[in-house]
Amino acid sequence: MRSDLIFLKLGGSLITDKAQAETALPELIFSLLSDIKSYLDNNPGQKILLGHGSGSFGHHAAAKYNTRNGVNTSAEWHGFREVWESARKLNQIVLEIGRQVNLELISFPPSASLLARKGQVVFWNTESIEHALERGLIPLVYGDVVFDEVLGGTIFSTEELFAHLSTNLKPSRILLAGREEAVFADYPFNQQPITHISRSAALESYLQPSQNKDVTGGMRSKVAQMQAICLANPGITVEIFRANHAGELFEALSGSHSGTIIT
Repeated sequence: MRSDLIFLKLGGSLITDKAQAETALPELIFSLLSDIKSYLDNNPGQKILLGHGSGSFGHHAAAKYNTRNGVNTSAEWHGFREVWESARKLNQIVLEIGRQVNLELISFPPSASLLARKGQVVFWNTESIEHALERGLIPLVYGDVVFDEVLGGTIFSTEELFAHLSTNLKPSRILLAGREEAVFADYPFNQQPITHISRSAALESYLQPSQNKDVTGGMRSKVAQMQAICLANPGITVEIFRANHAGELFEALSGSHSGTIIT
């Protein structure tokens, strides 16, 4: 594992209002990116690969056209392009706010470079991402549509992108920042936070899917994907935590564990 590399996802439910189509939260995004800038300023040599979810941008359009499950008809290809455009809008907002706080972000849209087969990566040349990291830039990826040799098209979540990238880039930590302070055993009542999940724990009996539109599966799916990453890459630590209050992201980046840990 590379102790100098962190994968960080800003969840779609964190940076958008998922109940309102295409509604970003620019003040919160500014605060989050400012925390990243402060952390990097205080930790020279540390590298971050940043990802973000699509939230109320990609998920509403994707649910309308069922894009995740395949793209075949002309109407579905129209929807594929709509999802691409909507996800790109949010990415552009993140890039612009990153420029305002002097973060060296550079975007790598999966739709432009990743080819899948039945929802699995067939080809993704990530050498440019590696070059960006080595030169002090912050690669930015996000949940996006991709072409698929069998399904026609589909959607890859940020967690799925992290799963592929972690095998090549070997981060020591993966941070998933959201609105919930932890993973809860009794969602949506949120009275029973789970502090630690092993890489082989069974999830079906106590983790529920998301209440809002989330075409890539919600919390249960996210935890399962992170368990798979830990199984494939022993030594990685995954942290799921809240970051919608000032300074919480900075504390998490600095090593303060306040949510759920997956090892």
